[in-house]
Amino acid sequence: MPKHIKPYNNQNQPIVDVDNSCVPLVYFNHVKLNKGKEHAYFLSNHETVIAVVCGSINVTVNDKKFENIGKRTSLWEGKPEGVYVGKNRQVSITANKDNTEIYIAGGKIDKEYPAFKIEQTEVDKVQYGSDDTKTHRKIYHILGKNGDGRSGRLLVSELFTVGAGGWSGFPPHKHDEDRLPLETRFEEVYQFRFNPSHGFGAQFIYPQEDSFGPIFHVKDQSTILIDKGYHPSVAAPGYEMYYFTIIVGETHRSLVQYFHPDHAYQLETIPGIKDMIKHFK
Repeated sequence: MPKHIKPYNNQNQPIVDVDNSCVPLVYFNHVKLNKGKEHAYFLSNHETVIAVVCGSINVTVNDKKFENIGKRTSLWEGKPEGVYVGKNRQVSITANKDNTEIYIAGGKIDKEYPAFKIEQTEVDKVQYGSDDTKTHRKIYHILGKNGDGRSGRLLVSELFTVGAGGWSGFPPHKHDEDRLPLETRFEEVYQFRFNPSHGFGAQFIYPQEDSFGPIFHVKDQSTILIDKGYHPSVAAPGYEMYYFTIIVGETHRSLVQYFHPDHAYQLETIPGIKDMIKHFK
C-alpha cells in the first residue's frame, strides 16, 4: 500500500478502508454530498468521528438523531463540528446544503461507546509557534480531551499552518513503539488541503535517525499514511496548508511523541509547543 495516495475522485468510497496493509488501525473516508443526498455506513470494529468540513448534515446513529451539525461555509473559516459514533452502529448522514463535505475518521477499538455530538464550543483550539521560527500553527482538537471516558484510542484534529508557508510536525518526531515513558505506538493518516487550492507542500517520512526519505510532494487532497518513522511536513511560501489528522493508538489513548535527538532542543525555542504536546495526552 502506498504511503502517499494522490488526489482522486473517491466517489464517497473509503480512501483508507478497514484492514489497510499499511495502517490497519485506521479508517478514512472523504464524503461530498448535495442537499438531500445521503451516505450510510456500518463499521463493526471501528469507532468513528464524522467531522463536517463545510456545510451542514443530519446524522442518525441506530435510532438516535443529531440535527444541523456543521456551521461553517469553508474549512478556512471557524471551528468544525461533528458526531462521535461507537463501533457496531448503523449510520446515516443526510446533507442539509449543497456542496457539503464530510470527513469520516475511524479507529479500531474493542469497547463500544454511545454516540454524542461534538459542538464548536467543545472543540479545543491550540495555537503555537511563531513566524520567526517558521512554525506558526493552529490546531482544532475535534476529538481529544473531550473524549476522555467517552471514546477509545481515536484522536481527531484539524491542523493549519498560520500565514503563508512554514513547517509543521516539527521538531521531527515519531510514535511507532510502545515504550513508556518515551513513546507510545500510534498509526496516523493525514489529508492535506491548500489555500489557494493550487498550493503544495512536502511530507517527510524517514524511519531511522540517520536515514533519508522518502519525501512526498503533497497537493490539495493528497492523503498520507504513517505507520512508523519521523514525519515533519512543510508548506511552500504563499500557501496556507491544512491537514485533517487521524491518530489511532494500538494500546494507549495518550499520544507520547519521541523527538529526534538532533532537533529536540528546539522544543525550548518554539513558543507554546510544550502546551500543544500536553493536549495529546
